[in-house]
Amino acid sequence: MTYAVSEIRSAARPRKSGLSKAAIEPWLYLSPAIVLLVVVLLVPLVIGISYSFRKFSAFKSEYVGLGQYQTMLSDAVLGQALINTLWWTVASLFFQFFLGLGLALLLDKPFYGRKVVQAVVFLPWAVPSFLSGLTWAWLFNPIIGPLPHWLFALGLKAEPTNVLSDPATAMWGPIVANIWFGIPFFAITLLAALKSIPSELHEAAAIDGASPWQRFTKVTLPFLAPTIVITVMLRTIWIATFADLIFVMTEGGPAGSTSTVPVYIYVSAFKSLDKGYASAVAVLLLVLLIAYAVGLIAIRRTLVRHV
Repeated sequence: MTYAVSEIRSAARPRKSGLSKAAIEPWLYLSPAIVLLVVVLLVPLVIGISYSFRKFSAFKSEYVGLGQYQTMLSDAVLGQALINTLWWTVASLFFQFFLGLGLALLLDKPFYGRKVVQAVVFLPWAVPSFLSGLTWAWLFNPIIGPLPHWLFALGLKAEPTNVLSDPATAMWGPIVANIWFGIPFFAITLLAALKSIPSELHEAAAIDGASPWQRFTKVTLPFLAPTIVITVMLRTIWIATFADLIFVMTEGGPAGSTSTVPVYIYVSAFKSLDKGYASAVAVLLLVLLIAYAVGLIAIRRTLVRHV
């Protein structure tokens, strides 16, 4: 009996060491990525948040506590930047999503030359944003660009003027450029989601007498809903933090009419040299986007349960 018990104990020891190795091994494989994430993301985030509690001058900095956040409450320029950011994000996202969804539905059907159309549709995603901004700024130029003359010929403008120089219309220039730049993202992701829908469901719905619109709303949309939520969330965050196109095309002007929060952060940090206030504004944007993402993730979980 004693011999059997000792055998059981000796057999259990290797299992414990094996279990510990099995538990540690995945973390060893993940350690390079974890170290990279900590160094690239977590450390700069902590440093940026710490900067928001300090006031920087040319040669020194001092701790001011919540002083930077109190300043934001009375900053009219920041208030206008928040409104501009909301306008820029919602308008860009609306047209990007619906045009991308339309292209995805088009490319999901077989037709002659589909591969060529698919390559052309995905082309804007491969163009650097800086080059896109320069190209669209040239297109809106009333002297050498065609767009002002086309708008004049269509009767939409009284004369071929620069859209980017008018505070009432300046934001539409970067929005149009961003729509062109972001459509491929929705087209690619939604096309992949469409390919994953079983064709038998559409065939069964057609046999039951469902119209194309009913098949789209009752079959396609429920399967696309989780993908739509996650892509809309990601694209919203990217657009809200995207300053390249605006800065290249207008630098936030004229008269701050295109100054979004990321542009305001850049100007505060590198032109006004107020890194503390720029960090506080960046923390505000981070909190708003986290709250938005949490809400959308909760909606996605609800949609996944009902699919």
